[in-house]
Amino acid sequence: MDLSGPLADWAAHLSVVREAAVPLPEPLAALLAAMAGQLTATAADTPLAALRAAGVLERIAARVGREAAGALGDDGMSADTLATTLGTTHSRALVLLLAAQDG
Repeated sequence: MDLSGPLADWAAHLSVVREAAVPLPEPLAALLAAMAGQLTATAADTPLAALRAAGVLERIAARVGREAAGALGDDGMSADTLATTLGTTHSRALVLLLAAQDG
């Protein structure tokens, strides 16, 4: 079975999604890349410490994500616009906006 056509279509779709998504500020992108490298190294050396760090990061990300989604919701951003700028689905964007209202 030749999947080269569908795979090429999928790669093109992902490229379009990435192009439409809001870019990360370069200092933040560099920090996240460095953190990913450090976490990967820590997971290899001390998996429990990496797991603890992952939990801390999840809590930070959830809190900041709710705050950011709340601010966007307060500004009247639609789920469709949010989905496009994040490169995600409409339903995921709607969940983010609704969760921010509950928080």
